[in-house]
Amino acid sequence: MTAKAPAADLMEKKKKPLGAGQIILIVSMLLFVLICTLPFINVLAISLSSKSAILRGAVSFWPVEYTPRAYEVIVQDPSMFRSLFFTVKITVIYTVLAMILTILYAFPLTMKRLKGRRFFMLFIVFTMYFSGGTIPIYLNVKELGLINNQWSLILPGLISTFNIIILKNFYQGIPYELNEAAYIDGATDFQILWRIYLPLSFSSMATLSLFYAVGKWNSFSDALYYITSRDLQPLQLKLYNLIKGGQSVEVAVMEGNANDLASSISQSIESATIIFATVPILVVYPFVQRYFVQGVTLGAVKG
Repeated sequence: MTAKAPAADLMEKKKKPLGAGQIILIVSMLLFVLICTLPFINVLAISLSSKSAILRGAVSFWPVEYTPRAYEVIVQDPSMFRSLFFTVKITVIYTVLAMILTILYAFPLTMKRLKGRRFFMLFIVFTMYFSGGTIPIYLNVKELGLINNQWSLILPGLISTFNIIILKNFYQGIPYELNEAAYIDGATDFQILWRIYLPLSFSSMATLSLFYAVGKWNSFSDALYYITSRDLQPLQLKLYNLIKGGQSVEVAVMEGNANDLASSISQSIESATIIFATVPILVVYPFVQRYFVQGVTLGAVKG
């Protein structure tokens, strides 16, 4: 009898109806999910609809007069894939270099034996509130000869003060006795970082890498300022120019005039390009999503 009682109580708890607060919470979450997903579904539907259906305003959340013509244009456009591969390249380089600099700045700030670490912390926090502005940064990039160079999309803004603070606070959550014990045993600072701190901070590094990668993938303003060559246009700048009408989609082999075709189905091409630019980062996100909440919360415990 005593063994069955807990099981019966557990079954009764499972059958307990949802309260009003839980129902409100579930409905609110469903509404939030719909608000986030419906615009994306609408863009997907437009990309698969015909020109006449788009002009009639008949497309909502399901393709009308289904046609994959917009995606055929994108697939046959070599410049689109060139921009995609170039964007992946600069995103990977930027993320790797940004994480290296973030780690090398955050780790020393946790060392109690580092003289002036409070000054270095104030020095980088100062940049969160004050900046030289767009024009001085552009002039600096120009003087360095980085205009129309891929490094103009990587070096400026390579390090984030916010991410340094998150990683520093995470490192401070690691018992400092581990650091002192390794130091007494003769380990160097780089050995302490490599063998103690990095293995224990994988979740935070995955989260910050996602921050850096998504930020670089979605950015186009830096390319808008520094890049005029069509061969160095990242995907987001190409999408920006397409939507703004700054350039037509390049078509390799299509019937009739390429520019006429691009303008005749421009809205569907814009939507298809948005999907084309969004899917790669959506594919990457699930692999680091499980580290996301853990990494941010662990880095936000201490001030």
